[in-house]
Parts: sequence; structure tokens; C-alpha cells
Amino acid sequence: MEKGVCIAVYQTGELILYGSTGVCRVTEIVAKKFSRTEPEKLYYVLTPLYSSGTITTPVDNGKVFTRPVISRDEAIALIDTIPTIHAEAYHNQNLQQLENHYKAELESHDCSDLLRLTMSTYQKKVEREKAKLKFGAVDRRYMERAENLLFGELAVALDIARDSVQTFIEDRLQMQLPKGAE
Repeated sequence: MEKGVCIAVYQTGELILYGSTGVCRVTEIVAKKFSRTEPEKLYYVLTPLYSSGTITTPVDNGKVFTRPVISRDEAIALIDTIPTIHAEAYHNQNLQQLENHYKAELESHDCSDLLRLTMSTYQKKVEREKAKLKFGAVDRRYMERAENLLFGELAVALDIARDSVQTFIEDRLQMQLPKGAE
């Protein structure tokens, strides 16, 4: 390996968030050289937890966002904030502006933003259903993306199945209700 090659930040076996793919396990860190003229570089080999395939990405890839998965304590703290979040539906007739708004929330890769996005689009869905109006495809797509990313990370942080996250959240919030408020 040549001098100046980037050092891997993540270790084999570690769970990380990788862009819009979501939670991935670092299965290998390999040195590769794709041509004689290119210097050898380190690559992560990632296995997505909730989709098939593998991803090979340079260790020094600044193009795709990566970070460690949140801890159990951070996940619990996030869930505990739910009653204080004012989920306000975002409305815009211009589909490009609507999509840009949702993309900005997703691209922050912050669990709080994903939670707000999930809650606000769900609020919009409820409003549309009450008014007997169709829930838009853009709204639905981003609600599902945000929920998938959020629930995937919460499942890993809480060490539970992804399809148990909603029940976990409901049970946790139910425990916080004052007696008689149920």
C-alpha cells in the first residue's frame, strides 16, 4: 500500500448508515487497484441489512454520507421526544418544490429530521383522508423512505426486529402517559 492512503474510519463488523441505503454492515476492508495507473486504495465492502446485494465504496468517499448508527440511549431519547414534536404537514402544489423540501430532510441523515418528516407526512395523509382526498405519490414515497431509514436504524439501535419498531414506540409512549390519560 502506498503512503498517503486513507485510513479506514470504520471497522469490519461495524454497523453504519450509508447514504439513502440505510444501515449496512462493514463486512470487509480491502485494498484494490482498478488500473495500473491508479494508486491502490482502501474500500469498504458493505452489506445492507434491509436490502440485498453488496456495496463496495472507497474509504475516502466524500460523495456518499456515512456515520455510525445511533446508540440505544440516543434511540430511546429520540422516541421520548415524540410527544413534544409538532408535526405540521408541508403543502406545496409545485411538485418539484415539494420534492426538494422532502429531499432536504432526507439528506440531513439526522434521525430527528427523519422522525419529523415521517410524522408530518403521516399528518398530511390523515388530513387528506379526512377531506376524502388522495394522498400524493410524492408524499407517500418520501414518507416511506423516511420511515424505512428511521425504523431500520432504530431497530439496530434497540436490537429489535424492524417490524417491531412501531410497537416498541407505541409501548414506550404509552408508558409515559400519566395515569388516566389513556
